[in-house]
Amino acid sequence: MRFDYTPRGVCSRAIHLELSDDGKTIESVSFEGGCNGNLKAIGRLVAGKPVDEIAQVLAGNTCGPRPTSCADQLSRALVEAAQAAGAAQ
Repeated sequence: MRFDYTPRGVCSRAIHLELSDDGKTIESVSFEGGCNGNLKAIGRLVAGKPVDEIAQVLAGNTCGPRPTSCADQLSRALVEAAQAAGAAQ
């Protein structure tokens, strides 16, 4: 399942997710914009991991004075994608 998310309050402009058909496992993550090296590393670290686990770990992470971060926005994207996958079944 492919899911695109528009993050808010961060430097990245888009988050692209590929989840397993049941929406429970992250297959791949890519970001447009933001800190290229760090966001590529996040994508590699989360591939193959459970959506729920990663969403919980990354939720609430901040960036400097911002109340959110690209990682926090990824957490929100994963929750929305999992909900969409559940609704589609």
